[in-house]
Amino acid sequence: MKKNLFIAISVSIFFFSCQRENEKSTPILSEVQFPEMENSSLPYLYSDGNDLLISFVSEIDSLATLYYSRLSDDSWSTPEVITSGTDWFVNWADYPQIAKNGENYIAHILQKSDEATYAYDVMVTQKEKGGLWSTPFKIHSDTTISEHGFVAYTPFGESQFLVNWLDGRNTSGGHNDHNGGPMTLRAAIVNPNGSLDNEFLLDKSVCDCCQTSSAMTANGPVVVYRDRSDEEIRDISIVRFEDGKWSAPVSVHNDNWQIHGCPVNGPRVAAQGETVAVAWFTAAGMESKVNLAFSKNAGIDFDIPIRIDSGNPLGRVAISIIDSEKAVVCWVEDYENELFIKFRTVNVNGKLGEVITVTSIDDSRATGFPQMTVFQGYYFFVWTDFNVNTNLTSVKIARLKFQ
Repeated sequence: MKKNLFIAISVSIFFFSCQRENEKSTPILSEVQFPEMENSSLPYLYSDGNDLLISFVSEIDSLATLYYSRLSDDSWSTPEVITSGTDWFVNWADYPQIAKNGENYIAHILQKSDEATYAYDVMVTQKEKGGLWSTPFKIHSDTTISEHGFVAYTPFGESQFLVNWLDGRNTSGGHNDHNGGPMTLRAAIVNPNGSLDNEFLLDKSVCDCCQTSSAMTANGPVVVYRDRSDEEIRDISIVRFEDGKWSAPVSVHNDNWQIHGCPVNGPRVAAQGETVAVAWFTAAGMESKVNLAFSKNAGIDFDIPIRIDSGNPLGRVAISIIDSEKAVVCWVEDYENELFIKFRTVNVNGKLGEVITVTSIDDSRATGFPQMTVFQGYYFFVWTDFNVNTNLTSVKIARLKFQ
């Protein structure tokens, strides 16, 4: 396979071009420098249209630190510490996140609650612009020694956040072995002072360790996640918050993927007005696919899914809305035993843009889940690079101007 190295700067922001039929090989690049941090990983991008933020974790010996940085005038600010600790659960698939609502910011980490491997709590911290981050507090009322994670945020009202997470209070009766009851999906509305208005049960049985995702529509927030039936069908469902109450879970599409274990491959959602776009991975019928489905009525129902991958995807999807007629989807794909981050645009009428390869990545779990968003006319991508010689990781960022 031919690889074209377009750019190499101090933080090694680069693109590779994959010469394949129907794939674009010459993206127009522009570089954005990013301060390199020792052994950094788990990056997450957030944009509200006015600001672009990145959060990431740096691990040195037993100390983990969550940082964030803001893009300003084509440069990233010096990373600032959000919080740090020696008792975190740091996992390739369950990454910390950051979000903002007006002048208010929110972030979270996962803190161990016991020596058991999957015993940890969601700890949230907040701050106002120019202020200090609060002491992290537990978002859930549950005190069982069990798994809590896979968080998603949605700005709610003028200063609040809707936070949802997977909650394992019923899974193990305190033994944390996932042999008890099912994982649940729960949510709460968080005020700027850290108080909670409510804690909601959104679904009483969901997949144990797939990422969740949320977005705000013209009618209110929606949450998408991998559901779980009694027959072990693990397709993607959506719940909607309207008029102060949650809808019953509805399947985005009946893939009928029966799998007796969690694929660790959650969906992503983006919305603008009443247009909602959901991207997800499925291997129903023993065929791996990345699908995208649009809703034109704020998530009440969805059109027939559009397959958007190149033929052998691993999933790990990300999605962003460009406008009410178009979304852009990013995913990881295997080609000749090498992994690549790819993306393409998709119109609500089903028209597919060309597949563009962003970069190659190592096949280690350490590379995590690539993130993507759109901001001021650019696609932004961030991922974790794993150095097989040093066993160290570093955060990489690249951007591409809209074509």
